[in-house]
Amino acid sequence: MPDWRAAVRAAGDALVRSGATFPGYTDRMIRVLEEFGAYVVIAPGLALAHARPGPDVRRSGLAVVTLAEPVAFGHPHNDPVRVVLGLAATGPEEHVASVAESANAFNDPAVIERLAAAASPAEVRSVLAGAPPRTG
Repeated sequence: MPDWRAAVRAAGDALVRSGATFPGYTDRMIRVLEEFGAYVVIAPGLALAHARPGPDVRRSGLAVVTLAEPVAFGHPHNDPVRVVLGLAATGPEEHVASVAESANAFNDPAVIERLAAAASPAEVRSVLAGAPPRTG
C-alpha cells in the first residue's frame, strides 16, 4: 500500500464486498482521518478506521487488512501501522460500544502481531475470538 488512504480504502472495500456498507462509507472513513488526524491508530501498529453510522451502512461489519509493508498514519507513538480494522456500525450506541470493545481487545500487543501474521480468514477469526495461538 502506498499510504494510509490506500490502507483504509482496502478495509472499506472489504466492508463493501461483505455487503456491510456502500462505497460512500469508505470515503467517509478517509474524510474522518483527514479532518481529525490519526486518533484511529489506537495501539502500536493498529488502526481502527471507522465513521459514524449513516445511510451508507447496511449492517454492522468488521474488516481486517494486514499490510506486508507498514504505513504511517501520522500518529506520534503508534506508527507505523501493520493492521487496519475497518468498522461499520448501524447505530450510535453500537458504534460507541464497538469502538470501545475493539480498543480493549487490542491492549495485548501479541494480538496485533498474531493478526499481522494471520495467513487466512480462519486465522483472523480465531485471533479475534480470543483463541490461544497455535503451537507447532
